[in-house]
Amino acid sequence: MTDEPTEKLRLGGMALANGLLVHGPNHWAAAVRTSDGQIKTASGRKPRLRAVDNVPGARGVVRLAEAMVVIPLVKRALPEARLPFQHASVAAATVGATAGSALLKRRSSGAGELGAALLSIAPALFTLRAGEVAQYHGVEHKAIAAYEQDADASEPAKEHERCGSHLVAPMTASNLAGTMVLKRVLERPSPLAGGAVALASTAVAVEAFLWAERHDGSRLSRAFRAPGFAIQRAIGTREPDERQLEVGRAALKEILDAEGVGSSPQSGAADAVST
Repeated sequence: MTDEPTEKLRLGGMALANGLLVHGPNHWAAAVRTSDGQIKTASGRKPRLRAVDNVPGARGVVRLAEAMVVIPLVKRALPEARLPFQHASVAAATVGATAGSALLKRRSSGAGELGAALLSIAPALFTLRAGEVAQYHGVEHKAIAAYEQDADASEPAKEHERCGSHLVAPMTASNLAGTMVLKRVLERPSPLAGGAVALASTAVAVEAFLWAERHDGSRLSRAFRAPGFAIQRAIGTREPDERQLEVGRAALKEILDAEGVGSSPQSGAADAVST
């Protein structure tokens, strides 16, 4: 008598400057390459607000907030983890983008708002190009896809259909539309009103993301994901080397162990790493 196949966990992740953070349904796990070349791992339970799991709009904002809350937990458990936005170039890009967006928003035209919206994503792009972040972003996609496909992390493509890059286009479009409506309704929109538009645009983008996943393979879904895949190919990811893939295998093993489902068939290389 054979065991029935276990349903695959839905995994997500975040590239670190020196490793990978993976989210499971109930836990997080991270693996990093330390300055002396060793691989260290850590894991723990993650905060979850399940009351909004079936509430459209709210669920996306809450899930993103939960992912942010995990970051200090990772740093506490794994001090060697380096966050991608700690790089000096990212800080400089953030200051420049903030100043530039403020100047563009003073214009009442749609072009000014569009320019400000596009400029606001510049820090994220600088984050992906700093150090090894783009390679570890590729590791994230390849390791998660390897688990989903019962393959080794070296085999899948470095682009993934659930990457957060697919949120960029709908979030930018909805934020631009909301800001233009707000300026028509209010002569001088307050920061609170602007924040509400930002939250609403995030909610809209996540719901569009979930719709595309439910209709995977449809023409509209492919069109929705096209800008995200373009970002991944051109800027967001780079092919990782074997040392970086080792870190990905270690992170994958750690999250599967934390979730209590054991290692994937192809994660044996992670068994020998230092922890």
